[in-house]
Amino acid sequence: MEQAKIDRINQLARKAKTAEGLTDEEKAEQFRLRREYIAEWRAATESTLDNVYIVDDKGVEHKLKKK
Repeated sequence: MEQAKIDRINQLARKAKTAEGLTDEEKAEQFRLRREYIAEWRAATESTLDNVYIVDDKGVEHKLKKK
């Protein structure tokens, strides 16, 4: 995710904590940006876990399985 989008997420989060709060448009933008961030994080995490192997007592490697 682009750094500008992450900065915008943080900016909206700080504004939400103020007395002013967020407008409806800003809430929608915040929701969309957070959803995009989480989707990219999940994809990166799954990609990492696809390359993880467990080695048993006999030295045999087993690929992680999805639950």
